[in-house]
Amino acid sequence: MRRITLLRHAKSDWGNPALDDFDRPLNPRGERNLGLIGKRLKNSGVRPSLILSSDAVRAITTARAIAQEIGYPKEFIQPAPELYLASPATILEVLVREGSEYNDVMIVGHNPGLTELANHICTTPIDNIPTCGVFAVDANIADWSDLASNRNPPAFFDYPKKTGVS
Repeated sequence: MRRITLLRHAKSDWGNPALDDFDRPLNPRGERNLGLIGKRLKNSGVRPSLILSSDAVRAITTARAIAQEIGYPKEFIQPAPELYLASPATILEVLVREGSEYNDVMIVGHNPGLTELANHICTTPIDNIPTCGVFAVDANIADWSDLASNRNPPAFFDYPKKTGVS
């Protein structure tokens, strides 16, 4: 059994129009949401064996904050430049290349690629992974290269505005 967890970066700051998209930091709401989602993940016992992250400022900041909250060493986060605005196919390529020896991988990145990938590998379609949203699938596969040809039910789907979650 392998678990893939897709985490969309927290809400970013659009306050400086001269700033390149890649360099946008998180806004205050994004930073608050990180604490909320981080606590929920920790309370649920989520602890991936590998975190891969886009190296965009908003994504790597999200990855580091979540890692700290769940007790994952921040220095073990693997930045993957290809995850910046990546398609589902590119996300899967990075997963196969970097995560082959790991059974539980978290990928921190961007939409629309994360939502499109979630819908490709899951039996239950979703409209959107919102900012700071986290979506996981447990797949009965031997290798990550088999993920694209298997559809599995979601293990969980959480996001800051979801109600009824402790």
